[in-house]
Amino acid sequence: MTRVACIGECMIELSAAAGGLLSRGYGGDTLNTAVYLARLGVAVDYVTALGDDPWSDEMVHAWRTEGVGTDLVVRVPGRLPGLYLISTDETGQRRFHYWRDSAPARQLFELPETDGIATALTGYDAIYFSGISLSLYGESGRERLFDVLDRARTLGRRIVFDTNFRSRGWPDKAQAKVAYRAALRRADLIMASTEDLDLLFSDGGLAELPAENPRIEVVLKLAQPGVRIFYDGREQTIATEEVAGVVDTTAAGDSFAAAYLAARLAGADPAAAARCGHCLAGAVVCHRGAIIPRTAMPDGSSIQILTGEQS
Repeated sequence: MTRVACIGECMIELSAAAGGLLSRGYGGDTLNTAVYLARLGVAVDYVTALGDDPWSDEMVHAWRTEGVGTDLVVRVPGRLPGLYLISTDETGQRRFHYWRDSAPARQLFELPETDGIATALTGYDAIYFSGISLSLYGESGRERLFDVLDRARTLGRRIVFDTNFRSRGWPDKAQAKVAYRAALRRADLIMASTEDLDLLFSDGGLAELPAENPRIEVVLKLAQPGVRIFYDGREQTIATEEVAGVVDTTAAGDSFAAAYLAARLAGADPAAAARCGHCLAGAVVCHRGAIIPRTAMPDGSSIQILTGEQS
């Protein structure tokens, strides 16, 4: 069975509820992707560090309930996970407010357990991480991560990088550009967006993508509904319709990435995988919070249906 490792951070999530109250959940870009991968039948483990507090216990229990493996979750005594608050406007666009500077996930590649994690990661078929993952670690932590990715690639593992860029996670753009270029050089599948590239690289963002390399698969989310896919010397655009009833765009990209990757790992071609991503993301944005109820998962996002939908 194909096994995927998702690296990053999960935080306590607070979102607005009725009467000015806050609803508590959990979320983080790569964790969201891991949960949706598990729901789509992919064997996936989450790789992070948490505290030894009740909220961390709750998260680990919830992940296991979702089918996400937790063997590579480090528990750091005396520490607490990060926290973020979501506010949304009338169109469903969201803003994030973070309290995470001392979260243990930031030290994942500087802990006594790091050597064991590094060794374990090279045994997965695919390793998924994001630009937010990169922003967690200092320079030495990122170098350790890149060393792991290099070793994994020599063993034939697939490296998947999502460009998810949040400027507030970086001390300056120059440092972020160095880290992103290092990640892009190591990726076999790149999940990018014009928004991320414009924010980080301005008008030169598209030139940073190895779109002309036929061995690298690039999925570029566009400003209008749809994606451009570059792979095997071909370029194709897979459009989708605007979603009616959007209430919260949190995890739209994360769920798209999960469905796309799940379909590709199951044998679907890129066009079918993109339709899978559009289908799941379209359902996610119609619910509040990063992780939608299981009952809200669309039938069309099942692996059985999608792998039969070859274009």
